Amino acid sequence: MIPARSFWTHSLRTTPQGESITRILAEAIRAVEPGEAVKRSVKRTGDILNIAGRNYILPEYGQIHLFGIGKASIGMARALAEILGSQLSDGLVITKHSPGILRPPITILQGGHPNPDENSLIAGSMAIEYFSAVRSNSLLLCLVSGGGSALMTSPVEGISLEDMQALTSSLLASGVSIKEINTLRRHLDRVKGGRLVELANGAAIASLILSDVIGNPLEAIASGPTAPDPTTKADAMGVIDKYGMREQISGKILAGLETASETPKPGDRLIEAVQNTIVGSNLLSAQAALAQAGLEGFHPYLPGADLQGEARDTAVELASFLRRLSMNGDPVSPPACIVLGGETTVTLRGKGRGGRNTELALAAVAELADFPKVMLITLATDGEDGPTDAAGAIVTGDTFRRAAALGMHGGEYLEQNDSYSFFSALDDLLKPGPTGTNVNDLVFLFVFQ
Repeated sequence: MIPARSFWTHSLRTTPQGESITRILAEAIRAVEPGEAVKRSVKRTGDILNIAGRNYILPEYGQIHLFGIGKASIGMARALAEILGSQLSDGLVITKHSPGILRPPITILQGGHPNPDENSLIAGSMAIEYFSAVRSNSLLLCLVSGGGSALMTSPVEGISLEDMQALTSSLLASGVSIKEINTLRRHLDRVKGGRLVELANGAAIASLILSDVIGNPLEAIASGPTAPDPTTKADAMGVIDKYGMREQISGKILAGLETASETPKPGDRLIEAVQNTIVGSNLLSAQAALAQAGLEGFHPYLPGADLQGEARDTAVELASFLRRLSMNGDPVSPPACIVLGGETTVTLRGKGRGGRNTELALAAVAELADFPKVMLITLATDGEDGPTDAAGAIVTGDTFRRAAALGMHGGEYLEQNDSYSFFSALDDLLKPGPTGTNVNDLVFLFVFQ
């Protein structure tokens, strides 16, 4: 579990409520700890395994397999292996960070993220091999979490890893939403969009899913390896046209979309037989944080868990909301803690370092300049904001002045997408380290008395 003190930054150390705030942030992560999420949904009584209300009689299956994909898969697999004990035949887990080992016979692979790499390609090949070897009288338990889209890949015929890397980089740099990115990924990959189910020889499949996508659409989480895909190849092509990217991407991508087979759709017999269960989400994390905020003496408020759009535009809206709240106490009176969940996007303009959370925070600096008794905190629940080791950043009414004293002007850093450097100089980057879970991002707005 991530200790509260791991969230210390300059602003929290110098704020009277700093200790309380670190406990709120830690509770947001603890509530979606992957092992606990599995244990809430999976119970075993003797030979009966109950998954979210559905019973599986273990002796009826020739073998019981475990497959995990995503940033939270290690914690999820550890919990499930503990529940199954000697009943577990084998397992394959594909993740980003591999802390320690799991009880044999579980194989752990590390893939690339946020862009797929050679390890992702190896992972995709091994996943295909693993599913293809499952027998029809087996039970296959899948553990799915965010990050899986990049960690495991096996491009359709005619498309190379380099093509997929270039496509992913272009999409991430163009402000394309994760929903749209995954629409493309599902139609260009043999291990996404329910296609793994087609390889499993009719085995019984149950998937436990830790959601990192707004609204928890099954097909979007890790690109839905065991879920039906309601989108089509035409929808994928529509994403390319929406952002005018035909000239930016490889012609092989366009050809691949034309020739690849369609993904399994809702109503497909095999895919409908899969039990897909959401065991944790962004909303659950936000609600837990608010419950802790109440215990710490704040008045809690949850506007929603559907935050999205360009990070810098969202920052302006949130800062305006925070200023109004501090002046009139509407819709909640100080001391207040407002939590919003979701995921913004960033359109790259410069060559700086940062992610969507620190960019949102940077765009709020000027908006909150010299505004007293307020604080904005951004947090990636996986502990990693884009390609950095920070989870987010902290902004107060004093951030603008402190930066100016160091000769830094937020607007210049924003134009270079260099939010990491800005907050690093101020010692206001959140660096709890990889959390082992992943349910998207949270923004905390505090108003003090």
